[in-house]
Amino acid sequence: MVAAAPLGLLARVILRRMFKRQTTGSVVCVSCGYLVGVNDERCYNCGRRNPGLWGYATAVRRLGNDMGFVPLVIGICGIAFLLSLLLSRGAIGGGSLFSILSPSQYALIEMGASGRFPILVMDRWWTVLSAVWLHGSLLHIVFNMYFIRMLAPSVGELYGPGRMVIIYTVAGVTGFIASTLFGVQLTVGASGAIFGLLGALVHYGRRTGSSHISSQAWSIAITNVIFGFLMAGVDNYAHIGGFIGGFLVALALDPLKPERINHMAIALACIVLSLLSIIASIFVPIAL
Repeated sequence: MVAAAPLGLLARVILRRMFKRQTTGSVVCVSCGYLVGVNDERCYNCGRRNPGLWGYATAVRRLGNDMGFVPLVIGICGIAFLLSLLLSRGAIGGGSLFSILSPSQYALIEMGASGRFPILVMDRWWTVLSAVWLHGSLLHIVFNMYFIRMLAPSVGELYGPGRMVIIYTVAGVTGFIASTLFGVQLTVGASGAIFGLLGALVHYGRRTGSSHISSQAWSIAITNVIFGFLMAGVDNYAHIGGFIGGFLVALALDPLKPERINHMAIALACIVLSLLSIIASIFVPIAL
């Protein structure tokens, strides 16, 4: 207990230094990367309002192109995975490589799994948001976190972090809606949202003439869809639905236009609603 106070004080000092507000001088616009005055109302290059984010632009840029979204996703998915294993109460799968540390189906439903059964039979409609944070096995979560770590910063750099979060969230929803419409009884995972990021990269390549980006995204998407058809238990409907959703949202957002403040606000709302959907899944009684 003696060491707790110094550690707490150190943490507060680090946080204050990381997110210290700059009140004078120049900063880099969070949208286009040009130098602007910290108090400028609008970026002279891209037109973004409050390009210095009220003095916090430097602190925000330290979080990277995704503004901390990737570690947030990895952290919450990891916690949700461990909690689903605890809720399995010993009924954990492990008969093959692909089922090592598989939570029970009931535990996944408790945590917010989606699909035809939870949505249409149990009226748990909010699971189109919660299921993206859940995973069905150790290999499942490892692969998905790898692809998120690989793709999200790139999409964040090309579209802006706010629009990346919007694409990710909407693609996850459209993926689970597709699964439900095509009769998948129970489904979880970030795969649909990841395919949405690939769809956004495909649109970026088409919109900007960057064939290298679009061809790489197409290659990853097609390879994984083929792999999904060859493997049992893979929800390819979520993959395809997420890809289409991500492409359409990217089409509406237009990567050639600068990201706006309202995109960041919508992104924050997406994260909050997604986390509330997990809380609702845990605390709303399961009606069979």
